[in-house]
Amino acid sequence: MTEHPTSHEGRQPVAARPQERTRPRQEAAAHAPLPAAPAAVPPQPPAPQDPAGLARREGDRLRFVGAATRRIARGIDLDEIVLGLCRATVPTFSDAILVYLRDPLPVGDERPVAPFVLRLRRTDRLRLTDDDTDGAVMAGVQVPVLGTPAEAAPAAELCEVIAGGALAEVLRGVRPVFGDSAAARAALPELLGDGKTLPAGQRAILAPLRGRRRVTGAAIFLRRPDRPAFEPDDLLVAAQLATHTALGIDKAVLYGREAYIADELQRTMLPEGLPQPTGVRLASRYLPAAETARVGGDWYDAIPLPGSRVALVVGDVMGHSMTSAAIMGQLRTTAQTLAGLDLPPQEVLHHLDEQAQRLGTDRMATCLYAVYDPVSHRITIANAGHPPPILLHLGGRAEVLRVPPGAPIGVGGVDFEAVELDAPAGATLLLYTDGLVESRLRDVWTGIEQLRERLAATAQLTGPDHSPPLEALCDDVLDMLGPGDRDDDIALLAARFDGIAPSDVAYWFLEPEDSAPGRARRLARRALARWGLEELSDSVELLVSEVVTNAVRYAERPVTLRLLRTDVLRCEVGDDSPQLPRQRRARDTDEGGRGLFLVNRLARRWGATRLSTGKVVWFELSAQT
Repeated sequence: MTEHPTSHEGRQPVAARPQERTRPRQEAAAHAPLPAAPAAVPPQPPAPQDPAGLARREGDRLRFVGAATRRIARGIDLDEIVLGLCRATVPTFSDAILVYLRDPLPVGDERPVAPFVLRLRRTDRLRLTDDDTDGAVMAGVQVPVLGTPAEAAPAAELCEVIAGGALAEVLRGVRPVFGDSAAARAALPELLGDGKTLPAGQRAILAPLRGRRRVTGAAIFLRRPDRPAFEPDDLLVAAQLATHTALGIDKAVLYGREAYIADELQRTMLPEGLPQPTGVRLASRYLPAAETARVGGDWYDAIPLPGSRVALVVGDVMGHSMTSAAIMGQLRTTAQTLAGLDLPPQEVLHHLDEQAQRLGTDRMATCLYAVYDPVSHRITIANAGHPPPILLHLGGRAEVLRVPPGAPIGVGGVDFEAVELDAPAGATLLLYTDGLVESRLRDVWTGIEQLRERLAATAQLTGPDHSPPLEALCDDVLDMLGPGDRDDDIALLAARFDGIAPSDVAYWFLEPEDSAPGRARRLARRALARWGLEELSDSVELLVSEVVTNAVRYAERPVTLRLLRTDVLRCEVGDDSPQLPRQRRARDTDEGGRGLFLVNRLARRWGATRLSTGKVVWFELSAQT
């Protein structure tokens, strides 16, 4: 057997003795001398890991990706999704993150506006200590702090992506890249701004956020120097996070657009504000069934009518979808048009029924239409399958009005019946939709009785001589809703009847003769003297004379003249001619045509309304006493 020479330092025999082979590894390591460090040691490949360790790491990575994507997917709006990305990755995956989003974000198939601009949407980082708020630095780069204002962030707030530039190429490539790659080194200065750098080595990942059709932003993941650098498999993790975030952003933008459309539809379909008619005060509420279905088929309306009357309307189209809202808008517009014709309530419902049948065979709705006259203190109500109204009297007694229920609108071939009831001063009429009184936990009549009791209890708190405040009454009614009671939209309209005292009303019939304008002037002067409004005599006599003269010219039956004194002085002249007056500019040589011009210049407000029996021309003046 040939022996190897042992004179060279550091040489070891090829074959060791049996005793050395069986010596424990720890003892050999303890007695072995430390070798001298060479001048230049090439990097050694990492020791191979056992299959169990690799499988465990891969399992941990998959569990992290699953948990992170679920957290991102839970978000509905844009802020929730971006926050989910930040909270899922910091500090588990990275120590800091910067999220950029396109500004503005395109919606659906919209063409993005030029130029391509990215805005720093959010920054998040791992806080090392309680006092470490903005001083953490990694390799010369300040780690972003959650909630840091734009001027203190480690990157520019806005970045314009240059077409054909390095950043545009990285975003177009979609796949995440390490921060020390050639593509990232060229793109990051464009994204972060001048003078901004990132940690050396594989301690940063630039991940484009690409949705269904286009790039919507970018995310930068950062790690501190004392933490292991990113590995190639971490690029796959970043890609998964970026993809789920981008798809969530697309979803949030589309949802935001739908919510905006729903809000706009609700705003246009429902009245922006209630009118202030004479002799009645109004309040209303509208609650959607849920935040995800903000618009439904419920509506309410208050429409001023001739003679200081007001029409009160509440209706409910089946369902609470966009289609129901569109049908509701058409029925509400039809009701407003019919109210302008001053038709009786039962006729209004009849025409609404015909309109619903024209819209489709399955277009069903309920509606209650009431007309309040503050002069006669009476109210006329017609019902089309709607829950009955409740009248709260001044003394605190609440009663469900006995109104014929009728058939819903859209059934066709049915007649509607109207009833006329007393509307005493100080009483409150409550109109509502079935969402207020019906739910899975109670039937509609049980809910109506609970509502009646709630109104009576509320009125008892204010005493027998005072009506509860109208706005507070509406809020208190809605407070009766408990968990599980919100199955449908809720529309609520409350009307407090003040009325007009008989002493504040003057009413006459005038024969259509040439002497009618002079008689009208004398009657108006006496009424103003009785009310202590002599200072308005000149203006009122002039305007009354002009309006009555125009009415007598076309009338065949007696002309009506009515004066109403409230916070304003209102004059109404009615005749049997359906032709509405029209203001025109008279020429210098014309003998007439200046009556409405004077009315327009002297009156506070004026108007003309066509009735089923003719028309009414009215004007108002400020009542100064």
